[in-house]
Amino acid sequence: MKIKIINGPNLNMTGTREPSVYGAVTLDTINAEIQKEAEKLGVDVVFFQSNYEGAIIDEIWASQDFDGIIINPGALTHYSYAVRDAISGAGVPCIEVHLSNIYAREEFRHKSVTAPVCKGQISGLGKYGYILALKAFAEVK
Repeated sequence: MKIKIINGPNLNMTGTREPSVYGAVTLDTINAEIQKEAEKLGVDVVFFQSNYEGAIIDEIWASQDFDGIIINPGALTHYSYAVRDAISGAGVPCIEVHLSNIYAREEFRHKSVTAPVCKGQISGLGKYGYILALKAFAEVK
């Protein structure tokens, strides 16, 4: 099984950007923990992060030979119909993950335009959201 992990805008600053919201753990550390869990599950993972919408869209389309995508679209979650259309069109099962609980934050964050085309959404569990999404792909048929 091959899973692509896609992280969107500003997630490269995780650990230093608003640690009270996103936690004090860096994205590199989160990715290392995902990698360890993937090895236990016998899953190959590939990591991608970009602050650019077009690069994220290109990466989604380039994932058609993967068994799944775990995506944290960041702020693109709330308004990018282009990312939504790429997820829908690529035909690869996708789980949306958010470090923070988007429903306990500002009103504009309560709406996800990408979640309706995803297999599921995990929000508010910090780095564990990625691990749970990985386990869901590996263990839930």
